[in-house]
Amino acid sequence: MGELNRLDVDVSGVAAQIHTVHGSVTIGGVARPVGGLPYRSGKVPVVVDGFQPRSVPELEGLVSGGVVLSGMGGVGKTQTAAEYASRASVDLVGWVTAASRTSLVSGLAELGAVVTESVIEDAEQGAQKFLDWCASTTRTWLLVFDDVSDPADVKGLWPNTGAHGRLVVTTRRNERWALQTATQRLVPLDVFTEAESAEYLRGVLGDVPGVEELAELLGHLPLALSQAAAYLAMTPGMTCLGYVDKWRTKRAALSEMFPEDWSGPGARIATTWTISIEAANRLPPTDLAGSMLGIMSVLAPTGIPLAVLTAAPVLTMLSTDADSAARALGCLRRVNLISVDSASIARVHALVQHATRDQLGRKLVIATAQVVASALLASWPAIERNTEYCALLRANTAALAANCEDHLWPFPSRQVLFRAATSLGDAGQAHAAAVRYRDLHAKALRLLGPDHHHTLVCLANLGFWHTHIEDFDQAIEAYTTVVTASLRTLGPDHRETFAARGNLANCHGRAGRADLAAAAFADLAAESIRVLGPDHPDTLTTRGHLARWRGAAGDPSGAVTAARELLADAQRVLGPDHHETLSTRYVLAYWLGKTGHSAEALAMYADLNDDRTRVLGPDHPQTLEARATLLAWRAATGDGANAIQDLPDLVADLDRVLGPDHPNTVMNRRVLETWREHNEPGDS
Repeated sequence: MGELNRLDVDVSGVAAQIHTVHGSVTIGGVARPVGGLPYRSGKVPVVVDGFQPRSVPELEGLVSGGVVLSGMGGVGKTQTAAEYASRASVDLVGWVTAASRTSLVSGLAELGAVVTESVIEDAEQGAQKFLDWCASTTRTWLLVFDDVSDPADVKGLWPNTGAHGRLVVTTRRNERWALQTATQRLVPLDVFTEAESAEYLRGVLGDVPGVEELAELLGHLPLALSQAAAYLAMTPGMTCLGYVDKWRTKRAALSEMFPEDWSGPGARIATTWTISIEAANRLPPTDLAGSMLGIMSVLAPTGIPLAVLTAAPVLTMLSTDADSAARALGCLRRVNLISVDSASIARVHALVQHATRDQLGRKLVIATAQVVASALLASWPAIERNTEYCALLRANTAALAANCEDHLWPFPSRQVLFRAATSLGDAGQAHAAAVRYRDLHAKALRLLGPDHHHTLVCLANLGFWHTHIEDFDQAIEAYTTVVTASLRTLGPDHRETFAARGNLANCHGRAGRADLAAAAFADLAAESIRVLGPDHPDTLTTRGHLARWRGAAGDPSGAVTAARELLADAQRVLGPDHHETLSTRYVLAYWLGKTGHSAEALAMYADLNDDRTRVLGPDHPQTLEARATLLAWRAATGDGANAIQDLPDLVADLDRVLGPDHPNTVMNRRVLETWREHNEPGDS
């Protein structure tokens, strides 16, 4: 009766609903950094070697309030903000990717966990906690909103800087009405000045001739200059004037191949990109760097985990191994097409990505998108312990969807869209997950049709997240549609129809209609026995749900009787160590406790703890759940002092295995902290 994969059917397990685990195994995206303040976000990009300081008086004189750095792509807005953040002497430096409202809320929620030193499961609430802290604290702080693409995404999320806070925003937008507030100044950030260009190039190349001509050719665009400088630094005998000639020749060839306007910054980047990628492809392993950049071109420019870029699907597409793939990334880094930080996160500028996609061609973009979807899925951990890593996976899935649109919908690529949406809900953004599944369902209706399996999967997951946020009317509407479609397309006796009916019945129970849920599962159990047989695993699962809702509907003694009968059948059919058998024992122990048989319940929980450890191992999440449940029952039955003594070890193991943000870790840590507060040395 453990929870089934929500990507298939959303039948929540009896044990999960009765005991301490509810839903998934993480609150990913809402990290709980230990130690509180002072704090400096690990997301601040590394300042590149040879960084050319910019003259931004509004930024240098900032004591409180905000500055919006506005400019076209490639002028160095993010690097300017990162360099400023690296020098800031404040109690908190926060860096938030603001390309979407989802990433902005998630980033603010992470900072909320820092300043409150606690985890708030709902990301919107966590973000608001941080904004409340900003408005009231006397601690000094600096917050960067990087790459705001739509000012509407920031509505309601602008921090009150007061006397102690500073806000820096980077964006390509320049509407004062959209981005300027009473405490923010809109500052245009343009290309380098002639003096800044010359100083930058001489800082990288030394005092060489031709610097002014090269800077003029590239329009003083910082991104183009950095790529040209890297190429010159790695190419013996190449001079600035030689690069100018090479660049003009390459531009003429490209303008014949692509006759659109070649006078703007995009054309400058495309030309310098072409020269740099040719150089990178000549480095060993030859001809691999360009293909790797093609993979990166459909992902998030703000950060791509190296684990994705070296995942098996990528290696298969590139016909290479992990070592060669890593060397190819090193080649791209050498010519300044990408950067890689100490956390194994690669970054590539959006203009470089655009130039790369333009030269891939439609067929290769489609093939790349589908390979990258498989790589993201292969890189997604079953237990989302590393919250920042999983937030990056979601951001990269969103970028892939934005860049490749409908190319992800052929099976199995579409599964990454479902995985990211579910991860979003597991990250504490249940409302956002519901919205995402509503969008996915609308697209599935258009591309797959109303009766396709994955259209119904989207709708079932939509029902799941509406149930999670206790929007039961919407959940019941979604589940009812799934049941109706399943009855029409699969028939009343199909297993998926039974599963859909079970989802709907469980939702009614969660909505406070336990009697309706019990009646529905009674009918479903009878039909499952008729169609599948009394010993089919699905029949046993349905009987478990029936026992649970019978008890919740006011018949706990009936629940005990039903659970005892079910346990006997599960042991006979599945064996004593099967997960369904163990879950049934939990159901029985729970209702035994509810009917006053505390000693028998405690003994059963103790045996279950031993059996979980033996069957699954000491670090399995269900084993840790068993330990937590046993300690709770020991405390409830008069053995509280000894139970509390064992709690620190449990909390340490939960933190190590599941991570600090898992609901069980948080709950048991709070119990331990509360106990310690009331039992300090000297307390009576």
